[in-house]
Amino acid sequence: MIKKLFLFIFILLNFAAYADIVSSQTESSDDFSSISSNPAAVNVTAGNGNLQSFLFKKMHIKNDHGIRFTGAWLGDTNALMSGGIPNAQTWTSDSLFLFDVTLNTEKLGAWRGGLFGTQILQFNGDPVNEQAGTVQGYNSLPGAPPLNRFELYQLWYRQALFNDKLFLRVGKTVPVFQFDNVIKPVPLNENKIEIPAVSGLIFTPLFVNPTMYGVMPGYYNSAYGATVNYVPIKNWYASYGIYEGDLAQGVQTGLTGMNFNGTYFNIGETGVEWMLGKNNLPGRTGIGLWDQDGLIQINNLSANNATGFYLFGSQRLWYQDPGDNDRGISMFYQFGSNNSNVMSITRYIGGGLTFFGLMPHRVMDSMGLGAALSWLNQNVYTQNTELMFQAYYQLHIAKGFFVEPALSYIPHPAAGINIDPTWAGTLRAVVLF
Repeated sequence: MIKKLFLFIFILLNFAAYADIVSSQTESSDDFSSISSNPAAVNVTAGNGNLQSFLFKKMHIKNDHGIRFTGAWLGDTNALMSGGIPNAQTWTSDSLFLFDVTLNTEKLGAWRGGLFGTQILQFNGDPVNEQAGTVQGYNSLPGAPPLNRFELYQLWYRQALFNDKLFLRVGKTVPVFQFDNVIKPVPLNENKIEIPAVSGLIFTPLFVNPTMYGVMPGYYNSAYGATVNYVPIKNWYASYGIYEGDLAQGVQTGLTGMNFNGTYFNIGETGVEWMLGKNNLPGRTGIGLWDQDGLIQINNLSANNATGFYLFGSQRLWYQDPGDNDRGISMFYQFGSNNSNVMSITRYIGGGLTFFGLMPHRVMDSMGLGAALSWLNQNVYTQNTELMFQAYYQLHIAKGFFVEPALSYIPHPAAGINIDPTWAGTLRAVVLF
């Protein structure tokens, strides 16, 4: 195991050296200094529009008339260096492709405040987390089977009302975009729209609170429903959503059509944003309540109804050059709890630190570390808790192109009995277009 760990560290150092040779970075207003390691679980639109800009320039099109298309491709390879289930696969890999189109009704010459959106998703992968024996999941890309899927991921209409203070979205949506989204950047001011993604960690708890595993629609199981966002002032919001609840019965809602059969997932959230101190350090926090009504079938157990709550937040701790760039340090935190007797995880706490642009000549890079601790359902697992640590370095190679090595450590994986401590390395590439 020691040899494998040293080999993985050697690969990381070589990637860092290569990236430093490729480019001497300067910060750009039209690129990101940190992105989510899984845009499909965070962003309504996946890419940055580079492909559209390139094609329109070649075709001498100056007005997009409100039509925008973006996309992303993510691929990774995982090395299980120690631990895991008996006879586990040492090497696994994943590939995710996204393509979306949005139509702005006002720019198309119709009514104000309307937006249509659709997105397709193609995933091909391996049971990465299952091989490692983890309940929480150290890699967010693979979810429930089937692990080879093509689906209509999003199909929705959003209308802005009352001078853009109320937003209504209906259709097939991804609720984790709107609720418990700790990664979402914090808006700043008119000149600089937002700070980078709060973290580039790849583990699953960052993207969906483990106390909602199996009931909350999200990546890659979107669901039909409605979301209302109320934003009366810049630093406070309230949101409510109701969605079909079939996911709690094991239905892969991302692969199915609309099916309102009397079970629903309801969720409400409110949050505030702020600036601290003379350097205007941005922060935000949110709290939410959710309810899954009807039948819940998870882990070969069944029950009716479950309720829970969650808390999340992030805070910029320090700027190296206040007002000039994003270099500095941020932190985030998460908490969740539920009253279910059948869901895998009953309580969760997590958090992490992110370091932006602190390596010499690498102002667009970021690195971070995080920890996730879950209390397990004793009707399902023999262990009381599962703890996971992860560290990563996100290299900005070129505009819209990132490479991210990550190292994960799970002292006592809980998906089996007496599984040895697990070390796993991941090398992920993210291409936005």
